[in-house]
Amino acid sequence: MATRLRLLPVFLLLVVFFAAGRAAAAREGDGCSAAGDCGSGLHCAACGDGEAKICARASPIDPLTHGTGLPFNNYSWLTTHNSFALAGAASATGATLIAPANQEDSVTAQLKNGVRGLMLDTYDFNNDVWLCHSVAGKCYNITAFQPAINVFKEIQTFLEANPSAVITVFLEDYTATGSLPKVFNASGLMKYWFPVAKMPKSGGNWPLLKDMISQNERLVVFTSKKSKEASEGIPYEWSYVVESQYGNEGMVEGKCPSRSESPAMDSKSQSLVLMNFFTTDPSQTGVCGNNSAPLVSMLKTCHDLSGNRWPNYIAVDFYMRSNGGGAPLATDVANGHLVCGCDNIAYCKSNSTFGTCVIPPPPPPSPPRAPTKGTSPSGDSSAATTQFPPFRWSFFFGLSSLVLLFLS
Repeated sequence: MATRLRLLPVFLLLVVFFAAGRAAAAREGDGCSAAGDCGSGLHCAACGDGEAKICARASPIDPLTHGTGLPFNNYSWLTTHNSFALAGAASATGATLIAPANQEDSVTAQLKNGVRGLMLDTYDFNNDVWLCHSVAGKCYNITAFQPAINVFKEIQTFLEANPSAVITVFLEDYTATGSLPKVFNASGLMKYWFPVAKMPKSGGNWPLLKDMISQNERLVVFTSKKSKEASEGIPYEWSYVVESQYGNEGMVEGKCPSRSESPAMDSKSQSLVLMNFFTTDPSQTGVCGNNSAPLVSMLKTCHDLSGNRWPNYIAVDFYMRSNGGGAPLATDVANGHLVCGCDNIAYCKSNSTFGTCVIPPPPPPSPPRAPTKGTSPSGDSSAATTQFPPFRWSFFFGLSSLVLLFLS
């Protein structure tokens, strides 16, 4: 018994060692089978080879951690395209949806993950305003997701619980005059409304972020209908924002064209830059590659073709999917340049002059990925076996051996 007690500290130390080794392996791009396999700030995304999954980021670094003393147009925000169109969702009408999905989690979950730009399509439907995809410009039961007030209330709840959060809503607006104000009032969002009178009209700086927060003007809303600015006080988007082309045409390497309604990307009469990067037909598998290196590459292209301005909004489908850093990484890159003049906001040095950066050493290389389920390194599918994530086998056998040693 005394021998066992003497071995107890060694046993506990080795258990910690094996557990730490397993946790350290769960970095961006490492294999995983469940969310618990990934380290802090990561989730297990179905973006590996075949049916494999890898650890990927879901959240950007909050730029507010580096202060709020810059104009609002000196920050970049992760934005979800068709934020309401969720995979697996059922229509609130009770009908079976045939509309395409663009995201995987609720608007509340998106906001908790650091999304600060929401793209919503609003229609007059069933005597209310609904979030919907259209067929020939009309909303139907089979393309209607839910009443807009449901999502507006999610936004209101989040703003109330997070007094420093500033959210931007882009409305693809198909509603008649008078419809939207009723829903905004009923949702309780008007108390956070940023007034159009305070928006710069000729490309000047926006108010400081800290002033928007202190004055509780934390909801920025844009509409696609020009007449709504005068009739409802909802700012017409392209008077204040330049926006790149959406869909496949906006994903051509080396190009960053503006969408037809927007001024040219290099127009300096608008202070904000919105970069779209998603395919015409959304794909949960194809987005894994698109939301990775091509997205970061387009970030630099659009910067160069937008009058050397980094995007303030980066809009993607399935924002949590990538082969690693993804849309959160792209947002960090843009914020690094905007906030502190570094290649990534993670490199910003607190309380330092613009351009003072601290670049951490690169992490050690990850262990090789296990072969994809159904294949083997030699390509012989009959020799394949299901693989544990990195270090799980070593952890299992090491711990088993220690238990036997301790009990012997």
